[in-house]
Amino acid sequence: MKLIRFGTPGQEQPGLILADGRCIDASAFGSDYDEAFFGGDGLARLGAWAAAHATTAPTVDSHVRRGSCIARPSKIVCIGLNYADHAKESGVEIPKEPILFMKSTSSLAGPNDEIVIPRGSSKTDWEVELAVIIGKRASYVNETEAMQHVAGYALHNDYSERAWQLERGGQWVKGKSCDTFAPLGPFLATPDEILDPHSLSMWLKVNGVVRQNSSTAQMIFKVPFLVAYISQFMTLLPGDVISTGTPPGVGLGLKPVPVFLKPGDVVELGIEGLGESRQQAVSVTVHSPKNGEQAHIPGSLESTVH
Repeated sequence: MKLIRFGTPGQEQPGLILADGRCIDASAFGSDYDEAFFGGDGLARLGAWAAAHATTAPTVDSHVRRGSCIARPSKIVCIGLNYADHAKESGVEIPKEPILFMKSTSSLAGPNDEIVIPRGSSKTDWEVELAVIIGKRASYVNETEAMQHVAGYALHNDYSERAWQLERGGQWVKGKSCDTFAPLGPFLATPDEILDPHSLSMWLKVNGVVRQNSSTAQMIFKVPFLVAYISQFMTLLPGDVISTGTPPGVGLGLKPVPVFLKPGDVVELGIEGLGESRQQAVSVTVHSPKNGEQAHIPGSLESTVH
């Protein structure tokens, strides 16, 4: 199955993409794609519902906004430097163990939403990545059992503010967690749709110029190992996201001079079998609150962007 969520920000409804390409409204199923859904055998129940109701369910117009393909998870766990050639362009050694860092769940966005360059940012960068969505609670699992805990896969752009990531105390999470920095989707593909997550072509363009062009075959640490490894340090809950790293071609690594995003730039990306997404970079406008009015957070869904 291919799971989508559609509608205005904060009011998304669940849907499905059928085998014939038609998108249907699955809100009558009665559950969003969240922790309770994945942890409660939701995929099997959704499949049964679709078999009975797909032909009569309302169609979702292609012009309706797509939200993140899952509801906000408990955590987004990212893997740093998981492609050897990306480590090389970054000027660091190939990791002997996975490098883990967190990305705030408030950074989650729709696949075609605008990427808001945060206030004071000078080095906003792009990273096409394969995201793994957890389907069953995972704690101290073995690598041989790990794939039983995977609900599916999605396209993810792990946006990064490099100055904040690398020059502000060495804590990567600060450069990874800005609002809109985690567009996810356009859909979640269940494992039956992706026979081998380690042989998918992936690409990213900025203003029509190819910047990243690789394959998940180049990952150092593969999906089963990552799920098992992370579960030794924290419990992975249903709906959690693991973003598995990016290949070379990020703006920070471009020679002779790094290139970073500016308002008006357009980023397009895709992974074989997982669709494509598009984000246009915009600057953030901070609304000054009046008496008794709550301040708007830069880059949040309540902000005005231009």
